[in-house]
Order: sequence, then C-alpha cells, then structure tokens
Amino acid sequence: MAYLKIENFHKSFGETEVLKGIDFQLEKGDVVSIIGSSGSGKTTLLRCINLLETIDDGYMNLDGEVLLDTSLNKVDDDATLREKRLHFGMVFQSFNLFPQYSVKQNITLAPTLLLKDKISVYKKKLIEKYKNDKTVSKKQINQMVKAYYNDRLKDIERESKELLTSVELVDKADAYPCELSGGQCQRVAIARALALRPKILCFDEPTSALDPELTAGVLKVIKELKDRHFTMIIVTHEMGFAKNVSDKVVFMANGVIEEQGTPAELFDNPKSNMLKAFLSNITEKDSI
Repeated sequence: MAYLKIENFHKSFGETEVLKGIDFQLEKGDVVSIIGSSGSGKTTLLRCINLLETIDDGYMNLDGEVLLDTSLNKVDDDATLREKRLHFGMVFQSFNLFPQYSVKQNITLAPTLLLKDKISVYKKKLIEKYKNDKTVSKKQINQMVKAYYNDRLKDIERESKELLTSVELVDKADAYPCELSGGQCQRVAIARALALRPKILCFDEPTSALDPELTAGVLKVIKELKDRHFTMIIVTHEMGFAKNVSDKVVFMANGVIEEQGTPAELFDNPKSNMLKAFLSNITEKDSI
C-alpha cells in the first residue's frame, strides 16, 4: 500500500469548482513536485492534504491510517483535526513567522504547546497508576509531572538547536524575523515545520517570495532533506529544481491532474498538449 493515497478529491468555493477529482499516491521517502499555471488548483490541493481546507468529497490514507473519508459522513472535532494535522508540516510561501517571537521561540512554540497538552494526560495516567498506593502522595505525583515536563523542555531546546544547525542558522537563534533576510525566514519556517516531526513535509511555492540570489539557499536545504529521506510534497514554479529533485511530478490544469510521472517522462517526453504548452511557455520566459 502507498504511504499516502488520495482518491477523488473535490473542492469548490461557492460556485467555483477548484478540484475536480484528484487521485495520486506517494511512497515513503519520495518527493513529489506539483507544477502548473496559477489557478490550476495546486495550492488548494496542498491545503486540503494538510487539512487546512475541508474537502467536499474524497478519501485520504496516510501510513495505513484513514485521515479523510467523506463517504462516512463524519465530521472530526477540533481535537481530532489538530491531531491529524500533526502528520503534516506546512511551509508557506509567505513564511508566516510570528514577528514578536525570536527565531528559537518560533521553532519551540508549537512543540511546547503540544507538550502542555500531553502533561495533563501524563498526570492522569500517574494518578490512575498510584490511586491505590498510599506511599505515593499527591505532592510526589506533581513532582514527577514537573520533572517530566522539564526533561521534555530540554529535549525541545536541544532539538531546536539541531534544526537551526541543519538550516545553517544556529547563530540567529535570538534574532527576530524582521532582522532576517527572506531566505533566512524561509529556512526558519522549514525548521519550524520539522519541529513537530511530521510524516510529510509540504511546501507551497517556497521560493516565490524570494529574490533569485536567496532562492539557492532554500533549495539547498530542501535537497538536503531529500538526501535524508524526508517525504515531501512541493508546489513549485522552479522547473529545474522539480526535474532534479523529484521522484514524481504532477502537472495540474483546470482542477485536474493532466499528467503525472517521473521527471524524465514529464519534462523530456510530455504527452499532454497542455503540458507541452506549459513547458514551452516556461522555456520562452526563461530565455527572455
């Protein structure tokens, strides 16, 4: 079974049908690039996969777990939806960093909030475990909870430093987003997405807001993540990057997958007339 399986994704905004029945699969450790003209549905598809948009119809299975199945007519509560979203790490084209927080705080915020949720569960388990043990007092249980919390906080701090090292920004831990270049902000956003250890890392046009000279640094980080076998879905307009890094390329047009396959199949031997026209237009723009 495929690591990620998507079937019959439909999504409309009012009278406008944006996704018209999307099907594709992704294997663990693979990189899929989604390409296509503006308005083809690429970003909407990515947001639906991340559960940031509600699909109208469809099915999604990740690593053997059914995350979406509209045929069941079941609506997830907020807690279940938040838990499912943790399977995905989203890197937005506009960074979406919190300006009031330092680089390190941006990375540690979500894991710390998640830890606070886990603490209450951990405490309940301890209370249940020792409810009939008169030798363990309430104060001792609270001390165990505090020790667990502090140990996990140290882990979060250590992991944030490791993530900043991996994106070559360890010296910017105490800086604020306003003090960073666009490329540095995007690398912080990548580190933040990785902090929750998602099963799939998703990028929405990760270099579109960057000057050309800053693009290379971000693409280098993504390439290194591929070398470390991260599973990724990348909406991109960087055709050369998609060709060289992807295991699979998906070309979208008018809300459907017009063609998909290996980079060699799509870039060197396109079958769809729409894909041929798209690639021809890209080539003409690059030559100007």
